[in-house]
Amino acid sequence: MTFFLLALIDLKDSVGCNLKNKKTFNLSLLNTAQREAVEHLYGPVLILAGAGTGKTRTVISRLVNMLRQGVSSSEILAVTFTNKAAIEMRERIGQMIPKDVAKEMTVCTFHSLCVRILRKDIEKIGYKNNFTIYTASDQVGLVRKLISRHSAKDESLDHNFAISLIGRSKNKGIPVSDKEGTLIGEIEVAYNNELKLLNAVDFDDLLILAVKLLKEDSSIKNFWRERFKFITVDEFQDTNHKQMELIQLLSGSEQNVCVVGDDDQSIYGWRGAEIRNILEFERFFKSPKTITLEQNYRSNQAILHTANSSISHNLGRRSKSLWSKIDSKENVRIIAMPGDEEEAQFVVDEILEMTATEKRSYEDIAILFRMNSLSRMFESKLREYKIPYKVIGGQSFFDRREIKDLLAYLTVIKNQDDDINLLRVINNPPRGIGATTVSMAVEKSREFKTSISSTLQNPEYISNLSKKGASKVDAFIDLIESYRAPMIAEFGSFGILFKQLVEEIGYIDYLGRSCKTDSEFQNRRNNIFEFIDSMKAYQERGKKNGLEDFLDDIALQQDRDEDDDSQGGVSLITLHAAKGLEFPAVYMVGVEEGILPHQRSLEEGTKEEERRLFYVGMTRAMERLTMSYCVNRKKYGEVIRGEPSAFLEELDPTYIDVMTNDEAMGAPLDDGDAQAYFSRMKEMLDEN
Repeated sequence: MTFFLLALIDLKDSVGCNLKNKKTFNLSLLNTAQREAVEHLYGPVLILAGAGTGKTRTVISRLVNMLRQGVSSSEILAVTFTNKAAIEMRERIGQMIPKDVAKEMTVCTFHSLCVRILRKDIEKIGYKNNFTIYTASDQVGLVRKLISRHSAKDESLDHNFAISLIGRSKNKGIPVSDKEGTLIGEIEVAYNNELKLLNAVDFDDLLILAVKLLKEDSSIKNFWRERFKFITVDEFQDTNHKQMELIQLLSGSEQNVCVVGDDDQSIYGWRGAEIRNILEFERFFKSPKTITLEQNYRSNQAILHTANSSISHNLGRRSKSLWSKIDSKENVRIIAMPGDEEEAQFVVDEILEMTATEKRSYEDIAILFRMNSLSRMFESKLREYKIPYKVIGGQSFFDRREIKDLLAYLTVIKNQDDDINLLRVINNPPRGIGATTVSMAVEKSREFKTSISSTLQNPEYISNLSKKGASKVDAFIDLIESYRAPMIAEFGSFGILFKQLVEEIGYIDYLGRSCKTDSEFQNRRNNIFEFIDSMKAYQERGKKNGLEDFLDDIALQQDRDEDDDSQGGVSLITLHAAKGLEFPAVYMVGVEEGILPHQRSLEEGTKEEERRLFYVGMTRAMERLTMSYCVNRKKYGEVIRGEPSAFLEELDPTYIDVMTNDEAMGAPLDDGDAQAYFSRMKEMLDEN
């Protein structure tokens, strides 16, 4: 999106942030509603920003206008949901104002904000300020351990299910089970107790504990209110109860709070998002100014008219109707496919045609689906025709085995009471500390009611070990302790020191022995070097609490799944992950009853959220939108009869072409297009 021009300036007095005497702040490139949003700075403001209406440009313009009107950059807080969004916002702000001024503005995620609050004062609620942030993988390790400890032989409990229930319990403040003696109830209590014992918190705790601090200590609350006098919240429709509570606690008497979002794109109810936060904003903040952005700069009118006709069937929404000045060159297509293989073949054939005759790039095209399982057929076809593609949502760099090992070492160095990570590294690489020795340490730690690290240094525990076993344990403790002080020191060279540690323990040699192929070893070794280099680069930025800040940043990067979109090719992506993206050509596949809307939504009464998901999918398309459903679909080896989604029947037919697969494939090409298409096919066959 093209930035509107704001004159860059030299600040004679950066503290005063006086932008008034500089070149004219150009509002002429904004539409009427955008200008109103940019200029209304005081009191509560709700900006209803429909899909593709220039939300980001408006938000950034508003933040810069605050500075122009004399607001200090240090008093501004802008909250986003992902690190990617925060980085983008910082970069775009930095293009409009001097970097030293932009640096003073706080742009961060909800969880990053909570870490700041907790690092300063968490000791007031019984934690140490060097607490560890448990990522999803850390949670899995802990919950698995607890299930093993508490379950009887005939009991079973899926750890992911348990983690989901515990998270939901924390956000809603309701125990996972109201029945005494249930396994999940025991696991929930044990999990929370264990985290506290380990001086660790999970992502849900960050919000809960920050809210607790602000509620219970008025001096802390007033400190942050004085610090942040102007608050902006992006993607407000995705906020949950605790996030709303946090914003209310941080807002002072003037309530200079601006929230930006679109209730029509609220699709994360299953993750705890409360759509009522935006629908009932007036209940939380009195007499807000409401501004609606409806002019769309992304999609043509045919796509928008069709999308509007769908979302208008939702009763729980704020009234808005998107419109566009972009002419429609073709109608929206709805295509009935005989089966899922034909559906995939059709899409691939059109991709070949588009890239050959229309000179489109693969990056212009996206295939959207409701369920991950639908991607398999398309992946197979794309590979068959050697079309590059990317599936949004691969394995995170920080979820790779070798990186998790290194992070575990760092975490134990920072927080010796972190049992989960200590157990991961105590004999990794093997150093002669056997399973019996470790099991005894675990048992004794429960008996002593201390961390495993403390137990390893307890004379009573050591007396039960052989002389050789005791020496191995002592050597491990000495190893960790020898690196702790220099690595956690202010402005310490923790990157260089950690490289030394990796070499000392022989981790890379161990990795080489454990990898099945040389290629695997090379990849994993390169990952280690990349990780250590990132530590060195981080320490060069000179943060005071280097290692602590480094680990916090890594943990916060895993707050939300953020996909690497740098790889080229056709995008295969779920509808949930597609929000915020746009593509010239979009294929929405599997638009069938039981898939979209999902069968679960029909059972749980969340059909309106599914319709919003359908709407989000349609509004990703800029020029061409094709939706398809299958009469027959293979599922678990059986052919299942499919029915077109009820959402399709709700659409206004004005800009829609309904056709069969044969009719769609039968559209004639002119001579030039046909020649280009068959030339591309010949190239592909020659490559085979």
